[in-house]
Amino acid sequence: MTAAAGDNGSSDSAAGGANHADFPASSPHALACGGTRLEASGTKVTSETVWNNGVGNGATGGGVSDVFALPAWQRSAGVPASPTRGGGRGVPDVAANADPQTGYEVLVDGKRAVYGGTSAVAPLWAALVARLVQSLGSPLGLLQPKLYELSSGLRDVTVGNNGAFAAGPGWDACTGLGVPSGTALLAALKASHPAASSLSAEASLPSEASRPSATSRASGNSLASPGRPVVQSADLADELRSIRAIGEDR
Repeated sequence: MTAAAGDNGSSDSAAGGANHADFPASSPHALACGGTRLEASGTKVTSETVWNNGVGNGATGGGVSDVFALPAWQRSAGVPASPTRGGGRGVPDVAANADPQTGYEVLVDGKRAVYGGTSAVAPLWAALVARLVQSLGSPLGLLQPKLYELSSGLRDVTVGNNGAFAAGPGWDACTGLGVPSGTALLAALKASHPAASSLSAEASLPSEASRPSATSRASGNSLASPGRPVVQSADLADELRSIRAIGEDR
């Protein structure tokens, strides 16, 4: 799942201007998507910085969760300490163009207009991941751990800030690991994630005996697919309980 990191800087419009990591991007189960300002000449990028147009004018969200713990795959990323004992998840993981001034031209009611925001970055990344999976020939599963292991495929953004946090080399709480370079990212994932062996249609279909019943496929708090045993997901169940309890990250 991809999720927007927010469009109101490090405070995310929280009362008093305190730092606030936007939910659901702060969930470790989401690929948190931050924003940049992208300037180009033809097909060449001339400048890419953290999206920040000033207070009240839009800026990428980002920060450190005080609800969700630091995931194992972020431990060496240099995420700042959480203000609470239970928190630590750094936001965002990745980024892409989000500044409405350099954004995406869309057609609405027959009129062309340029829009932006990290809510444009999240579907962009979702579409990219779909293309990557298609090219790799096998699912990527939870993508975040794989991205944090890569040494190429993402272009680092090192200039700018979102209020409380500044961009710099490596991961930061403005643009995460950086923005994608599609072909380079595909090559990096191919090197670390070889495509699954090709299976015939007959071999990939489960037998009648191995198919779970409709009841087992629809079991609550479980992840199941035809032909595979039901697997209880404790992490997902815990997160759902957290969501019900807190409503949103604080």
